[in-house]
Amino acid sequence: QVQLVESGGGLVQTGGSLRLSCAASARTFSPATMGWFSQAPGKEREFVAAIMWRGGSTYYADSVKGRFTISRNDAKNTVSLEMNSLKPEDTAAYYCAASSRVISNVISGFDYWGQGTQVTVSS
Repeated sequence: QVQLVESGGGLVQTGGSLRLSCAASARTFSPATMGWFSQAPGKEREFVAAIMWRGGSTYYADSVKGRFTISRNDAKNTVSLEMNSLKPEDTAAYYCAASSRVISNVISGFDYWGQGTQVTVSS
């Protein structure tokens, strides 16, 4: 079974930056799409960003455009989310996800999920 492990979360001040990483445990794992989702307490899980593995096309939620950047490293089998100009409203648990299909922001289309890493942005 494929395991996704996130890292890089933490506590930062408004305007600060964090870089989240996600690593897949399976050496032969080759997803079509990988993405990041966020979930604040009492809220539904929301789309943040996604990347198409082969072509590298990226998609972002409107709320993070210009601030967050998703990238991949196929040799290392990892995906990262660079978060800049962080705001208190970005505070949430961030989950890495992977899909065998070419999709963008459809939560139900992702087959594998990590356990999440907490990002807290103080005022």
